[in-house]
Amino acid sequence: MHSGYVAVIGRANAGKSTLINVLVGEKVTIVSPKPQTTRNAILGVLTKEEYQIVFVDTPGLYRAKTALSAAMNKTALSAARDVDLVLFVHDGHAGLKDEDVELIKRYSSGDIPVLIAYTKIDIMPRENIPGDIKKLYEAGVECDVFPVSARKGINVKRLEEAIAAALPEGERVISDDIVSDKSEKFMIAEIMREKILLKYDKEIPHGVAVVVNTFKKQENGVYDINLDVVCEKPNHKAIIIGKQGSALKQVSSFARGDMEKFLGAKVFLTVYVKVKEGWRDRPDLMRDYGYDTKKEL
Repeated sequence: MHSGYVAVIGRANAGKSTLINVLVGEKVTIVSPKPQTTRNAILGVLTKEEYQIVFVDTPGLYRAKTALSAAMNKTALSAARDVDLVLFVHDGHAGLKDEDVELIKRYSSGDIPVLIAYTKIDIMPRENIPGDIKKLYEAGVECDVFPVSARKGINVKRLEEAIAAALPEGERVISDDIVSDKSEKFMIAEIMREKILLKYDKEIPHGVAVVVNTFKKQENGVYDINLDVVCEKPNHKAIIIGKQGSALKQVSSFARGDMEKFLGAKVFLTVYVKVKEGWRDRPDLMRDYGYDTKKEL
């Protein structure tokens, strides 16, 4: 059989997390239309009789403006070093710019094999695809390109088979029953953060961290979950809470529904909103909130 690790690399909002969730067949990463959705490298594991693919989902690449975003870029770059394959995910709907070509060349020029997933073809003119692929080949990018739509399932199976074929022969590297390396507690925090990303606009979601204080299963099977939503400014706190707590109640209700689906049990959820100004530029607080700037993959 074939097995190995695949780093999923690409710009912010290219569709990396959605693609991994579809390939793995379960939700192992959160998804939103905003950049900075993924902040940690997350393993998603696809195990079949003929192969096992261990995906390392990474934060989207973009210009770093805070210590947190710099750490996210570092995570993405380090994830691409010690893997068997790099899957570069490009947002075809956004077009192919010269800087995109240079970024792809940067990864495809190394010793690690690269495949390109050209995503979101369901929402773009199909006639643009051949021109973009030709532009890559003319620039010296020789790796295979797979136009796909994760949402519609177009060419996803073909991409999966190509990834598996490119991996080395060997035994499974992870137990068959594991689909992610992240704990239930981590995923609960990520579900809450996903709903915040979807609910609020502009800068607020990017300045938010979620800290789970209590994660306990009661004797009756109900999970008692207490968490803090940490934001950077007092006015952000007011917006997150909303008039008479309406906004926070709504986002918490959405989150609780997904938590119950994920855990397969009822959830009693308590949410508090706290302010820690400038936490994204404070390494001590970043570590407290689960973003270790010194950790190497």
